[in-house]
Amino acid sequence: MQDLKITLVQSDLHWEDIEANLAMFEEKVWQIGNSTDVIILPEMFTTGFTMSSHKLAEHMNMRTFKWMKQMADQTGALILGSYIITVHERYYNRLLWMEPGGHYKTYDKRHLFRMANEHKNYSAGESLLISTWKGWRICPLVCYDLRFPVWSRNRWDNAAKRLSYDLAIYVANWPTTRIDAWDTLLKARAIENLSYVAGVNRIGQDGHGIEHNGHSAIISPKGDAIWSNEGDETTRTIELSANSLHSFRDRFPAYLDADDFSIEFEEYEERDLEGII
Repeated sequence: MQDLKITLVQSDLHWEDIEANLAMFEEKVWQIGNSTDVIILPEMFTTGFTMSSHKLAEHMNMRTFKWMKQMADQTGALILGSYIITVHERYYNRLLWMEPGGHYKTYDKRHLFRMANEHKNYSAGESLLISTWKGWRICPLVCYDLRFPVWSRNRWDNAAKRLSYDLAIYVANWPTTRIDAWDTLLKARAIENLSYVAGVNRIGQDGHGIEHNGHSAIISPKGDAIWSNEGDETTRTIELSANSLHSFRDRFPAYLDADDFSIEFEEYEERDLEGII
């Protein structure tokens, strides 16, 4: 396990315009310059956080999928970002994990943001994704998932003698009105899980007039902000230290005292919460 270079792309988005967003992010990817191991794009990076799932959804292996494969092949980096997918007449806010060579995995957003009626327009995921890249175990998640610590709990595997993951990644369209919660929860997830946390949020105003001011960040396992940015379009590469991670976990093995538990799935209660967003 060597050090890992991750690149956060904080950007405004063209509202419900897939082609414009793909062209824009292609330029940003090529401007990264130095080699990197992971490139992280925001939630719904091709459209913005829209409920027009029926109009904008893509099938797997189509336009955005092929674009991410091309970017991964050309950069040699793992690329992560979520967009709208349809499968068997259901819609998902799906994060795509795309490696060079075309090997991919998916994570469907588990916690749907009911205050914007996301739960009425998309289906919730049921499986957590934890996978390995460059020797690092990575857990990618989507926006509202950040508020639910049980789902992302980093658990000790006694047989393997390791924690579930080393880096949690949150891609988001998190609004300015609740940005203090974003900042706080990113740090909380890092502290309680003794892992690095990367959060990539968009900036700018979406099609509903909702403002976003970024605050994309890298948080250390201690809860310190290694880097963060407010309000600017920026592409930033940070190198995460494997030695620092393991050293801290050795000195402070709080995971050995964590409570064991299991997760049971239940249907969400339907309530109309319009106006809260």
